Amino acid sequence: MRLPVPVVSSNNPLSGRSRCAILPDMREHYLDDSVTQPFWDNSIKPRLEIDSGDIVVFDCAEPNGQIEPHWTVADYERVDRSKIHALNGSIWVKGAQPGDVLEIAILDMRHKGWGWSAHRPGSGLLPEDFDYTYLHHWRIEGDTCYSTELAHISLPFEPHPGVVGVAPAAEGRFSTFPPRENGGNLDVRDMVIGSRVWLPVLVEGALFATGDCHAAQGQGEVCVTGIEAPMTLTMRISLRKDLTLREVQLQRPSPMSRLDSHGYHITTAHGPDLMTNAKNAVRYMIDWLVANQRMNRSQAYILCSVAGDLKISEIVDAPNWVVSFHMPLAVFG
Repeated sequence: MRLPVPVVSSNNPLSGRSRCAILPDMREHYLDDSVTQPFWDNSIKPRLEIDSGDIVVFDCAEPNGQIEPHWTVADYERVDRSKIHALNGSIWVKGAQPGDVLEIAILDMRHKGWGWSAHRPGSGLLPEDFDYTYLHHWRIEGDTCYSTELAHISLPFEPHPGVVGVAPAAEGRFSTFPPRENGGNLDVRDMVIGSRVWLPVLVEGALFATGDCHAAQGQGEVCVTGIEAPMTLTMRISLRKDLTLREVQLQRPSPMSRLDSHGYHITTAHGPDLMTNAKNAVRYMIDWLVANQRMNRSQAYILCSVAGDLKISEIVDAPNWVVSFHMPLAVFG
């Protein structure tokens, strides 16, 4: 499967916007955030019906649809967890049938000036280490995300939608939290502007929905949040009857990240269990950040989630495998 990737234009540092070229013959629709969909359900009435190749501009609410820039930890603890995520949709794609494929071209993402990250009891990669709630706010200006607590920490604005999905084949209402055969909460940070995502269609009309936008995220999203942020998201949605997929696939443009400029500090962990190794590699990075980069353990855990990359480095030398965690040194001012 060889398909062209849209050409990404230069970012305007004053607009909080990155975009790909939009051709003049494409029909464009707009969905505001007045109605959100915190579930998957193939019986839902679609908000919009489109033709293959149409463009949709989604006004995506803050991913929970509830949090505000001034919130405290006490405010965050009152969040209604049943409303994760505040998706926009669903969209009926004319002619879509089970066995077809939706091609989603991510054309544009524009932030609204702020975002947040958090860890909470019982979630993330290290719930046994972090049994309390912590909330971290970010200010986003132009193409940069600034920590409101740590003056020496900043990340490039490299947005992606955490959730892209179609309605599941099974009847009933399902949580959006775990990824499923329909796509959903993939949190693949490679779904950036200029990417194309291919989703298997499971029901007539596809019933596509998206949201959970992230201003930045590391590979693994280890604390369970990236920089969660409300955004305006533009996609071209096309029906492909010439493709067959079992699960989601995508293509993305280079470079992988603007953070790849000053090298990395890398921690490793070995053993026969990949999950245990992943936990330990992150723990060792948290230890290093606390000791060397002027932050507490919660701030370090958040930074691992929004900027660091968890990788399987070796999985062939039985009985032990190696997991590594990469922290880009460019995040430190």
